[in-house]
Amino acid sequence: MQPSNILVINCGSSSIKFALVNPSESDFTLSGLAERLGSADAVLHWQHRGSKDSKPIANADHRLALAELLPLVEHATQGKLLGIGHRVVHGGEHFTAASRIDSKALQQIKSLEPLAPLHIPVNLQGIEAAIKLFPELPQVAVFDTAFHQSLPEHAFRYALPEALYRQHGVRRYGFHGTSHRYVSAQAASFSGLAYGDSSWLIAHLGNGCSTCAVVNGQSRDTSMGLTPLEGLVMGTRSGDVDPNLHSHLAKTLGWSLDEIDRVLNQESGVLGLSGLSNDMRTLEQAREQGHVGATLAIEVFCYRLAKSLASMSCALTRLDGLVFTGGIGENSPLIRNKTVEHLKLLNIQLDREANALCVRGVAGPIHTQGHPRVLVIPTNEERQIALDTLGLLKQHTS
Repeated sequence: MQPSNILVINCGSSSIKFALVNPSESDFTLSGLAERLGSADAVLHWQHRGSKDSKPIANADHRLALAELLPLVEHATQGKLLGIGHRVVHGGEHFTAASRIDSKALQQIKSLEPLAPLHIPVNLQGIEAAIKLFPELPQVAVFDTAFHQSLPEHAFRYALPEALYRQHGVRRYGFHGTSHRYVSAQAASFSGLAYGDSSWLIAHLGNGCSTCAVVNGQSRDTSMGLTPLEGLVMGTRSGDVDPNLHSHLAKTLGWSLDEIDRVLNQESGVLGLSGLSNDMRTLEQAREQGHVGATLAIEVFCYRLAKSLASMSCALTRLDGLVFTGGIGENSPLIRNKTVEHLKLLNIQLDREANALCVRGVAGPIHTQGHPRVLVIPTNEERQIALDTLGLLKQHTS
């Protein structure tokens, strides 16, 4: 019997998240995080069948960190590894689904660097390191943007000169596609509905946040755009601002484009509003103690989220339910409740006790009987990446 273990690799600028996934098993055989890469404090954490361990890997880069993973993976699978699935943030219009990585695909991914200059280089580091370490294994790229390639043109085009789209790819792409796809499918299954005949609003809420309208298994609109900065208020990202803000700040404060980008991406969001933290748990605690900035940040976050969800409803044929997911969506009854309070015209109402119970991985319905369905469903991007990778590899061998 052919092995179905897939190693999933998610490279960040100074970290690698990884998981060994057998789609037929509910739990990961092996998972972990290599963090603070490139520094003297670099460390590898992993969990293998419930047992946790760590190892210092001082000054390791992505390739050396992946080399440290190899013995762990080989031990966990006894060498029975089918392939490696890589999360790649941006697929542009080249990639509408998971893709086998060959020299042509690598060049196409490299060509997308201007669209995601902070993400594509580290995604490529992970891919190239894995190819050198596992040259005999098939490698597959799974793109955050691919699920949103089903957006209609009236949803993905900006009102800009045609040449900017045709020649430079300036359009709305959307992100968190792997999460939106996984969670919407889980919502349909949980509710006893056919995924291909269902209609959902999804709120993926973490340090990065986005909403999505999913109709019959396809993304029809989403809040992020050309970059992950568009849309909702996030941990450190501003979300939507006046498009002329860049010009205003440059003229009045003399800021460079790099300074403005840094402020909007790294110093804004709930961090900027609160003056305290980008962590919603910290803000909720501070709000309880009367912190004005934390209170404001939460109010703005929830109102802007509700506005986005209401706008996403334009893309739905009907509403089968609203789903909360991601670290905040899965663990904050306060955020869920305050958001839904702004959606009275959609007739959504939460059951207070059910809402309070859905934390720390507990999934379930949280709506009041007789009102539209609201679900909390934990996301699992690693499992979806593994499923996409396995599905593609089976196509190649069938």
